[in-house]
Amino acid sequence: MGKRILIIQGHPDASAPHFCHALAQAYREGAEVAGHEVQTVDVAQLSFPLLRSQQEWEHGALPESLKGAQQRIAWCEHLVMFFPLWMGDLPALLKGFLEQVARPGFAFKAEGNNPLKHKALTGRSARVVVTMGMPALVYRYYFQAHSIKSLERNVLGMVGIAPVRETLIGMMGSLDEGQRLKSLDKLRKLGADAA
Repeated sequence: MGKRILIIQGHPDASAPHFCHALAQAYREGAEVAGHEVQTVDVAQLSFPLLRSQQEWEHGALPESLKGAQQRIAWCEHLVMFFPLWMGDLPALLKGFLEQVARPGFAFKAEGNNPLKHKALTGRSARVVVTMGMPALVYRYYFQAHSIKSLERNVLGMVGIAPVRETLIGMMGSLDEGQRLKSLDKLRKLGADAA
């Protein structure tokens, strides 16, 4: 039986396709051929404000433009997030999206005075696929993949999504056609396995 998979395309540039888009498409193709059901949220196509206070995060209304994204997150069993590493971290637009959708009442359930007592998105797994200009091994071992670990621990883990696996693709500026095709093939296989 197939899984329900949500692809979150986190590349913030909607003006042209990027390798993140090709990777997501390869994952989708592999998943659909294997019988999984796939939906997508393309963050760059959404319009929403940034949150500016804890009060707004806890009690403000979710923008209408993000209600469909929340519904897809609730629907999925496996979440796959694609984004480029910018200044050593997630692009600001993707971070703003996550802050908006991961609100108390949806991502957390309150108990007493603690709005974050229960993780409401347990039962879901995730994969984070990140492209970067530096070698992936340098980012992973020298920089200890700090921003990816923060995303895994402080966002996905905090709402109950586990396990979280990662695919890091480095040296984007110098990949030749063969290396790109190898990465796309890897993502097709991961999609087929819903991994």
